[in-house]
Amino acid sequence: MTEHKTPDGFVEIEGNPAPPNLVARLVTTTDGIELRCAISKPDGGSRGTILLLQGRNETVEKYFETMADLNARGFTVTTFDWRGQGASAARRHKPGEKAPRPRKAGRRIGHIRRMKGYLDDLECVVKHLLLPDCRPPYAVLAHSMGALVALVAAEQLVNRIERMVLTAPLVSLPDSWIPSPLVAGVAWIARLFGLGRVPVKLGALPGAVGTPADNTLTSDPRRFERNKRLATTHPGLFLGAPTFGWVASMTGAMKRFDRSTVIARQAIPTLFICAGSDRVVSTRAAERLAWRMRTASSLTLPEARHELLQERDRYREPLLEAIDTFLGEAMPPLGTVSTGKSYRTGPSEGEKSPLFDKRDQIATNSTDERQPA
Repeated sequence: MTEHKTPDGFVEIEGNPAPPNLVARLVTTTDGIELRCAISKPDGGSRGTILLLQGRNETVEKYFETMADLNARGFTVTTFDWRGQGASAARRHKPGEKAPRPRKAGRRIGHIRRMKGYLDDLECVVKHLLLPDCRPPYAVLAHSMGALVALVAAEQLVNRIERMVLTAPLVSLPDSWIPSPLVAGVAWIARLFGLGRVPVKLGALPGAVGTPADNTLTSDPRRFERNKRLATTHPGLFLGAPTFGWVASMTGAMKRFDRSTVIARQAIPTLFICAGSDRVVSTRAAERLAWRMRTASSLTLPEARHELLQERDRYREPLLEAIDTFLGEAMPPLGTVSTGKSYRTGPSEGEKSPLFDKRDQIATNSTDERQPA
């Protein structure tokens, strides 16, 4: 893997300025895919670093406001565009190949062959950006699809990540007249017959359709219009519909957490923050998973919609306070000392501990009395 600065800047539109100390980075995964990354540091000292994992069809620019808010609370924030999203590459760039032309709105499909691709992205960023360039301790703030990836990777992250906050996590599809097992089955069969890259349905850019009153993402008119302008003026940063391959990969990952043995191995203290009026993912399933995890708790913001970090201040401000409070014990404000329990389970100084080495995973067969069989 390699790491180097990227000459590419970030997109700024009116009403969405970049954080003052934002810098760009480019890292390359083991399979040769270049990921655009960003680091935003606070003025003065840092309490530690939050690794922000975006949801599907999101980009660094969409989190400028959140990054600035977390910087103001003393956190360094690093984030990146998943492969195929934002300004990150979708595949390996071949020597001598011309750069691909920007695609029109909705023409860039949201495809991935396996969940392993996202796990490789996360591994690359942690090893080659977070650990060497960002101040510890470390925490994860993950939204929707990013939260699912964080849960799958948690057994490997336990040696380095102190705590995780998952907002509107994608642990199950929303309740509808189409049963989730049927959706998963159709997607897996389609991929089996070579239709993995076929879009599930015609899609549209996030925030580019609907109104603040009827869209499923946010009820905040200002942030809705901001994201709509970002999506319509820079469509190359966004995707069209997900493919059968993407749906099969995500539903397969979700199904892992039906097993109590998998849940029992979750060792990172985790806070689930759910949206009470979420129509994109299942809030009920997320609350149930948090209840089954011995290291997790959950809270739900009534009437809030899916994108909690893009919501009205009446929802967003309590969300930021909850994040600060939950992370505060492991990442206390400068000048204070944490007196709570330490959850770090990594090796002592000088010991070798590859982040994604199976020999270093915490393996336990213990179960919690809350967990059903």
